[in-house]
Amino acid sequence: MKASIKEFVQQNEAALLQTLRQLCAIPAPSHQEEKRAAYCKSWLEKAGAKGVYIDEALNVVFPLNCEGSNDITVYVAHTDTVFPDTEPMPLTEDDIYIRCPGVGDDTASLTVLLMLAKYCIEKNIRPKKGILFVCNSCEEGLGNLKGTRQIFRDYAGRIGRFISLDSNLNTVADRCVGSHRYEVEVRTEGGHSFGAFGNDNAIHELSKMVTKIYQIQVPQIDGSKTTYNVGDISGGTSVNTIAQSARMLCEYRSDNVTCLAIMEEKFAAIFREAEAEKIRVLVKRIGERPCQDIDPQKIEDLKALVVPQLEAVIGQSITFKSSSTDCNIPLSMGIPALCIGVYRGGGAHTREEWIEKHSMVPGLEAAIRVALTLEETV
Repeated sequence: MKASIKEFVQQNEAALLQTLRQLCAIPAPSHQEEKRAAYCKSWLEKAGAKGVYIDEALNVVFPLNCEGSNDITVYVAHTDTVFPDTEPMPLTEDDIYIRCPGVGDDTASLTVLLMLAKYCIEKNIRPKKGILFVCNSCEEGLGNLKGTRQIFRDYAGRIGRFISLDSNLNTVADRCVGSHRYEVEVRTEGGHSFGAFGNDNAIHELSKMVTKIYQIQVPQIDGSKTTYNVGDISGGTSVNTIAQSARMLCEYRSDNVTCLAIMEEKFAAIFREAEAEKIRVLVKRIGERPCQDIDPQKIEDLKALVVPQLEAVIGQSITFKSSSTDCNIPLSMGIPALCIGVYRGGGAHTREEWIEKHSMVPGLEAAIRVALTLEETV
């Protein structure tokens, strides 16, 4: 079987890279993945997949022998990128690298997922408990894991384990990072910068809130990590206007549910204390990713099956980390999940993102070996 995997990977390396190039040429901001979804559905159907559909969240779903099963294994890779561009982004390539915004996160992984499905089709694999391949939407930013949430609604009670393809070959995320994200607007009376000098300025009031956020001492429990960030600020009218409104996007994250709750209280206090007679603070939660709520042994059992397959291919030990991924949803529901890497690259979430293009070969081999191992043992 191992020889069969290597033969398939070698025979499909050129197609793997060509599929990656074609996907990179299709912009896919969160909530705008229609074109990539259509490409993935067509690609799977040309590969021989039956019953592929696009759901209301723009997930491309390929159920393989899932009828009647209540112990399905799900494999996902997300179609959206973090970039807002709706026109194709520049791609450059040499013998070693492909460079393009979003090429790694998560387009390379998406390509490997498609090829994994093709392997199962060509080898006529009929999983006893069913495999669900999902090119899922809205993993990035304010996508708020919309695609994965939809899968767990549509297949409620039927999913036994979950594997996300997302990140570098030598890493596995076995712990999820929860987060709360807010849009905060400050409104004041404002006025003319000379004639109404002394009136409250929304930009000033907002800046005081930002300063307080950056004075927070983050909680630390059992080696956990907690962070905060103000990622976007806007407001005002002109240089000679006392700003009537200003807004920010901010968040806090933690891989510990208690720490996340502590941060919620600290942020709420900052928002509340900024209110005054002529100062209004409007707070809207625009994103929420849950922390995990699962027996740790369930994760360890899944790692015992998955990790040896990865290490056998790449020839080195896996590094484990906490991360915010599609796995947040199953882990918050008590369903074992891992996020595994299938390429080598860097610069994620920057326009200088790159991958080592031939690293997708061992990435695909590893993904196939994981799928076959889980099929044989769960």
